[in-house]
Amino acid sequence: MSEHSRAARNRPAVPPGLLVVDKPAGMTSHDVVSRVRRIMGTRKVGHAGTLDPMATGVLVLGLERATKLLGHLALDTKAYLATIRLGAATSTDDAEGEVRERSDPSGVAEQAIRDGIAELTGDLRQVPSSVSAVKVNGKRAYELAREGKDVELAARPVTVSRFDLLALRAPDPEREFPEVELDVLVECSSGTYVRALARDLGARLGVGGYLGALRRTRVGPFGLATARTLEVLEEEPGLSMDLDRAIATAFARHDADAGTVRALAHGQAIPATGVAGTCGVFGPDGRAVALVRDQGTTARPVLVLTPAG
Repeated sequence: MSEHSRAARNRPAVPPGLLVVDKPAGMTSHDVVSRVRRIMGTRKVGHAGTLDPMATGVLVLGLERATKLLGHLALDTKAYLATIRLGAATSTDDAEGEVRERSDPSGVAEQAIRDGIAELTGDLRQVPSSVSAVKVNGKRAYELAREGKDVELAARPVTVSRFDLLALRAPDPEREFPEVELDVLVECSSGTYVRALARDLGARLGVGGYLGALRRTRVGPFGLATARTLEVLEEEPGLSMDLDRAIATAFARHDADAGTVRALAHGQAIPATGVAGTCGVFGPDGRAVALVRDQGTTARPVLVLTPAG
């Protein structure tokens, strides 16, 4: 047996749970998964949602049995800190694309910027970026864009609950192509593209706009307070939260007796919990047993965490 195989065999089993990573720039979400697999010594790692390589911040990973939890997490709201640059439009609506046109933004008044931001707040119909992950006839939009094909995406309903201007930096007159930089805070529904907000704001102002930097500070109930960098994880491998805490954090809680726990372990329905949506059922010992959803007078298991046998 090789030394590597012996070390892997002697490594303690990885418990199931969630790991909230503060993703660095320049890595894909899959790159982060691969790195965590090596650090934690398990192949059973998956991620909930993605972040573009240029973006940093919160990326939620599931390990071991918690990978089955990822598809059930309510990650329908997200928060970002972003830098928007006015004065150019790019092929990708962000700083990684080719500049397609430039305009002098120095004459744009701050009030006009604030008005434009206000118009992009609330319930909107947003056209995703042509390099988004939206599928068109079975293929991702970004794959079609890479093939040089024109991508026309339909507008989709999104909600931008907050779009706040935090700072405004005037153009540097000594730069060949001066740009106005805006630091903004965005809270939005899942499926909202911040790069599209940058593009649309620039278009409304008539000077072009693109996303200069993006940091996700929260996805669902998971924020930077529980996130760990990969460097910290290398030094101290471990979960952000075990399976029980993850379910208590992400779902409404329903406490059950031993008989109900046994029924769920066999995949049986139980009396309705009275909770709207999916909830986590906990046994008398405080351990999470299953995720269930009410259907009339009963609650049916969505995911059984401790099946019988």
